[in-house]
Amino acid sequence: MKKISMMVGGVMMLLAVGCNGDGGESDVTEEAEGTPAPGAPGDEGGEEVEVDTEVAEGTEVVDIGFSGPLSGAGAYYGNNTLNGLTMAIEEINESGGFEVDGEMYSFNLVSLDDQYLPDETGANVRRLVQENDTPVIFVPHSGGTYATQVFNEQDEVLLASYSSEPEITQQDNDLTWRIPPTYDKYIEPFSEYQMERFGTDLAMLPPNSEFGMDWAEALAPAWEEMGGNVVHESSVDYAQDTDFYTLLTNALAEDPDVLFVGGSSEPTAQVMAQAREQGFEGGFLVMDQAKLDEIDNVLGGAPEVIEGSVGVPPLVDDVHEGNEQFISDYQDTFDADPGSEAGYHYYSVYILAEAMAAAGETEDAHAIRESLDEGLQQVDDDKHVYEVSEVDEDGGMVTELRMAVVEDGEVELVDFDD
Repeated sequence: MKKISMMVGGVMMLLAVGCNGDGGESDVTEEAEGTPAPGAPGDEGGEEVEVDTEVAEGTEVVDIGFSGPLSGAGAYYGNNTLNGLTMAIEEINESGGFEVDGEMYSFNLVSLDDQYLPDETGANVRRLVQENDTPVIFVPHSGGTYATQVFNEQDEVLLASYSSEPEITQQDNDLTWRIPPTYDKYIEPFSEYQMERFGTDLAMLPPNSEFGMDWAEALAPAWEEMGGNVVHESSVDYAQDTDFYTLLTNALAEDPDVLFVGGSSEPTAQVMAQAREQGFEGGFLVMDQAKLDEIDNVLGGAPEVIEGSVGVPPLVDDVHEGNEQFISDYQDTFDADPGSEAGYHYYSVYILAEAMAAAGETEDAHAIRESLDEGLQQVDDDKHVYEVSEVDEDGGMVTELRMAVVEDGEVELVDFDD
């Protein structure tokens, strides 16, 4: 084995920080006024830090890129996505690499910090393509995804997007790969559960990020079409607000049965705790960025707070043959439970290696994109962190969906058709 440099943005201590959300949006506003357009002259992109990783002796090296929030408010989330990528890369390289058209290859990850700023993402992607000739670049947020989709086809780079925004795979972009399921699939079952258990009056307190506003705009009409009433609509600025008392007072004045909350797990936990302190006894409809297990951990174990919640299943509550080893190895490596961000990114590296093998190509982004579904089908069963049936023709991974509910203080998994 020999050493090769892996460029990782941000400060290394951040790697120990936990994950914060499915679908991948921070609570930082995704608009960067006064910054150059993606890839504009003079915009050199994010900061780099060199870290050593090992590749198999005698293999060719394929650089793959990453642009995500590795410092600032989004680092809690971004570094968790990076953890999943690096775990898979290290495993593949330590096993001797992967074979493509009779040649053995290892992966090298080149990572840049974008602080959740779409313009910075665009500059990073251009830099990765120009300096490292990366055929695939992972971007774990919608703002950066949309910025990259402006030019990735022209630059012939496959965009591996970790965001649950449905529109990402509705852009007629032939070089987009959407990794998680879209959030619109959760709206009806989440709403149905809360209406049946608590009632039909909903107060909405999403984060004021682009992702939070999109979620709210999809939820409100769906809730009303199902016979519910939206009795209050406002939003939370997690970048500015640390005390949510006034916002909650106004929302709870309308006597809602259910509160719609979400965003990063830590501030979401505070909103939920303060709602209980003010006497709210209803249910929480939690958007997919926040995680029920993380919320509970933030509060030091608070089953009375998360009781009556519905959200996406925590990975550690959905253990099966395909993810048991990953969960154990992640806990040993990072002394923390893995979230969906780490799990999906880990799985996606194995899919990518198999897609390159199926395509007989490590450089042609179109050939790799066209082989993603074939690659998925070839991944060993013990790497199936999630039950994904296919990569569809639009580039979206089709995942078996479940929801998690908290009843009598315990997280329970529910299939959507139950």
